Amino acid sequence: MNMYKERVVRPTRKSFLLLAVALFCVAACNSAGLPKPAAPIQDANVLGSAPYRIDIPENWNGDLVVLLHGYEPKGSPRQQPWPQNEAAPLFLAKGYAVAASGYSSQGWAVADAVADTERLRTYFVEKYRKPRHAYLVGFSMGGLAALKSAELHGTSYDGALSLCGANMPAATVFQDAVLTPLVAFDYFFPGTMGLATGGLADPDSPAMLDSEAIERQLQKNEPIATLLSKRLDIPRPGLAGALMLYNLVLREAASRAGGFPVDNRSVAYSGFGDDEAFNRGVRRYAGDPRAVASIGGSAELTGNIRTPVVLQPSALDPTVPARFNGFYPQLVRSRGTPQPLLELPAVGEGHCGFANEQIEGAFDRLLQLHRR
Repeated sequence: MNMYKERVVRPTRKSFLLLAVALFCVAACNSAGLPKPAAPIQDANVLGSAPYRIDIPENWNGDLVVLLHGYEPKGSPRQQPWPQNEAAPLFLAKGYAVAASGYSSQGWAVADAVADTERLRTYFVEKYRKPRHAYLVGFSMGGLAALKSAELHGTSYDGALSLCGANMPAATVFQDAVLTPLVAFDYFFPGTMGLATGGLADPDSPAMLDSEAIERQLQKNEPIATLLSKRLDIPRPGLAGALMLYNLVLREAASRAGGFPVDNRSVAYSGFGDDEAFNRGVRRYAGDPRAVASIGGSAELTGNIRTPVVLQPSALDPTVPARFNGFYPQLVRSRGTPQPLLELPAVGEGHCGFANEQIEGAFDRLLQLHRR
């Protein structure tokens, strides 16, 4: 990872910035003098209405990694007991305990992810013991939840790593990352999404779009497809799939919030060719005030982190485009937060398309940042 350039946000003179890991106490002690389990521990059950899993290796090093998973479409079948996160073996092999909540709801569950993860961390401390060090590691939507947890509960952690994270306030996610691509596509390719009379806000509009049908329409007008790809910073091969996902997220969030959660009536769009014609013709939506407030409050990032943070974006990411990578670092700088934040260059390919070595490398940088 050292071959890549990076930027570290540090305090100035005027201003000073996927699952909870569990520890089991038994009589035996390791070389560091900490109790260790006599055998590996697997604790999978339910806290409140959130499934969880805790794994503690026999060679536990005394530290905890809390993993936070990404977006899970509403209605997806859930395994019982809650399965081990795909990244857990990377940390278990190094002696870390690993814990993760499945969250008490699916879909845009950022608020639940933060609350359920904190409940799981508290459970771990009460049932097992307080770890020497604890780290948050989140993927995609879980990366956003990790940042929010770092702001709210940072004193309980020694660092947070957001991998391929949607590192921006929820209001920005839905206004700029979700709604803008959808209204732009609808403007240039009207009728393709099969929307009902009320458009994206109509309950009768399809929750699931046909990405193949979208791709066929894009191929009929490659100059416009290229324009959308460049303006939205979404790799052209992933454009149709991204639009399908954005629509799914928007519809689930509207159902969760009890109304359309975003308002674009006063948005002045740019970068779509003839901006005057675009702004005159693009469809406008009046957001439900309670729904807008509800979604915005689910992850109202402030930049006031209370523990070191590392951000590791994905390269060629169609889901969280590179144009959003600088949002959270700028927010942190504007607050003058006294904890360091490290921005790593994008690696991998595609959304969360990391090699194991890249995940381990990003986590190693977090450990270095914590030890400084």
